[in-house]
Amino acid sequence: MPIDEIEPPIAAEGPKHPLSPLSAAEVLLAVDIVKGSDLFGPQTRFETIELFEPLKAEVRQYWPGDQIHRRARVNIFEADRIGVTRLIVSLAERVIISRQHLPDQRSMIQLEQFGQIEAIVRADPAFIAGCAKRGITDMSKVCVDSWSAGNFGVPGEEGRHLCHVFAWLRLYENENFYAHPIEGLNAVVDLSTSEVIRVDDYGMVPIPMQESNYEAGLLQSDRPAPKRIDIVQPDGVGFSIADGVLRWDKWSVVVGFNAREGLTLHDIRYDDRPIAYRASIVEMVVPYGTPENGHFRKNVFDIGEYGVGKLANSLTLGCDCLGVIEYLDAHINKMDGSLMTIPNAICIHEEDAGLLWKHTDFRTERAEVRRSRKLVISSISTVGNYEYGFYWYLFLDGGIECEIKATGIINTGACEPGSPGKYATEVLPGVAAHIHQHLFCARLDMTVDGDANRFVECNTYAEPAGPANPYGNAFYAADEVLETELAACRRANPDTMRFWKVESAERHNHVGRPTAYKLEANHMVTPFVRPDSFSGSRGRFVENHVWVTAFDPEERYPAGEYMNHSTGKGGLPDFAAQDRPIKDADIVLWHVFGLHHPVRVEDFPVQPVIETGFKLVPCGFFDRNPAIDLPPAANKASCCAKASV
Repeated sequence: MPIDEIEPPIAAEGPKHPLSPLSAAEVLLAVDIVKGSDLFGPQTRFETIELFEPLKAEVRQYWPGDQIHRRARVNIFEADRIGVTRLIVSLAERVIISRQHLPDQRSMIQLEQFGQIEAIVRADPAFIAGCAKRGITDMSKVCVDSWSAGNFGVPGEEGRHLCHVFAWLRLYENENFYAHPIEGLNAVVDLSTSEVIRVDDYGMVPIPMQESNYEAGLLQSDRPAPKRIDIVQPDGVGFSIADGVLRWDKWSVVVGFNAREGLTLHDIRYDDRPIAYRASIVEMVVPYGTPENGHFRKNVFDIGEYGVGKLANSLTLGCDCLGVIEYLDAHINKMDGSLMTIPNAICIHEEDAGLLWKHTDFRTERAEVRRSRKLVISSISTVGNYEYGFYWYLFLDGGIECEIKATGIINTGACEPGSPGKYATEVLPGVAAHIHQHLFCARLDMTVDGDANRFVECNTYAEPAGPANPYGNAFYAADEVLETELAACRRANPDTMRFWKVESAERHNHVGRPTAYKLEANHMVTPFVRPDSFSGSRGRFVENHVWVTAFDPEERYPAGEYMNHSTGKGGLPDFAAQDRPIKDADIVLWHVFGLHHPVRVEDFPVQPVIETGFKLVPCGFFDRNPAIDLPPAANKASCCAKASV
């Protein structure tokens, strides 16, 4: 049955908001419903179980205490063959109400499979022989990372569900094995048959053996520890969570989480005025720039092919999160349908954010100053060698920021010492790290003062020389409403200081202009992978920095719903090709941003955090500075350091 034809089920008890993520009990109930159906067999595995979000109209009619109609999206697959079955499950009626089998799709590579893949590769005779040629006889010291295989048209790989591996040598327990890459030896593993179908040996490069550790117990240092900084809030925190809604200052938001996207935000409001109905990071692709050996396959879609939610860390108080913290657990499924709870998956706290506004009247020497603060909602995921911190900030002045912090260990290969080649940086003698990019896509379902929104591009122009510009100083910003999806496929233009905003079609401010929010897009990246290449064709969403589409709840991911071995169909280019009208409509803003990363020597053994992200800031949304009425305050705990001697 098509999703839009599903009859609303009877009410179910449990969650505190229609958009709250599935509880532990709901995840297990969804599993039980599937296991009790004719779809379940001995080879059936669960890919993802997440909330099937209700219609916007249903959510807006909800009042705390109302009964909630809950449904779940469930993706299942058979362990011994390709194919994915999509289900919609009624948790109240305990029945499957929609099913669709996709015989050519592949599920995400699961966390539980990482160790299985390593064991399969370590036991393979051809891989063992390749290691022996390189002087490795103890296979327990070989560490194998599983990478998605992509879709390269390699004979013998058709119709399979594959991963492609890279390997390193760990000298002893807890030692940093990424300092010892086993170059030129890659296995291709069939996840359905649990076998190595091929070992690619590109030739030997000496394994670099110099250690470069990061664990405290393996380092010797006489560096003194920094003096502590304590974050205390003697009056308690300024936020609360009730009825499934997080409230802080004039903000309200529903915090969500799922195995694929990880952290999601819903129904974001300021002073009860809607700004965005849903916001999340829906895809991330990391293309590497070398065609050498097996590295050409490194073009991983970390969200679509693995799922950053299932890879989320359990955060540590005083280390990952500093201050007075509220944690939220995440409940997702394992492959066998059992429950996986990630304690402390989401961190919520407040931070000082520096100066908010200040003015001194030099005539009277009277000064008014206010300090800013922000509410932080965050999670951190480990994707193989890399860590990604996902941070959403809400500010007192109505601003919203998404910041992604990338750290962890750079992916390494081996080279002849002193000769890393033009595609890499040598970070340790014989250890090469290839140039790459991290390209993210945010999906922002905008509701600026309601669903009827329009997308506006703003360019700045210099007035031509002539009577209108007698002094040569005239320049101005011009707005253009982009009315269709194809017209709204846009890239940055620094020559015109281009920016974009989303305006309300219904509400105006006190000077008669549409209320709006501006996208501050300060981390846009130029992609270098050819769009007609094997890898480029699978991630064509990176071709533009912004896209705007008419709202469709099933258009969720910019490169497609099923990314393993994908062909590039079913993503943003296909959505936009419909060229639907987007003026005064319910629209979704997609923003592509990221990091361009020619690796530094200082990025090893663990990369210091580098940041990327974007902001949404009010642009005529208010009639004045919304923080002008913030009461004055002086922090009585501050004191003079007396550090001068």
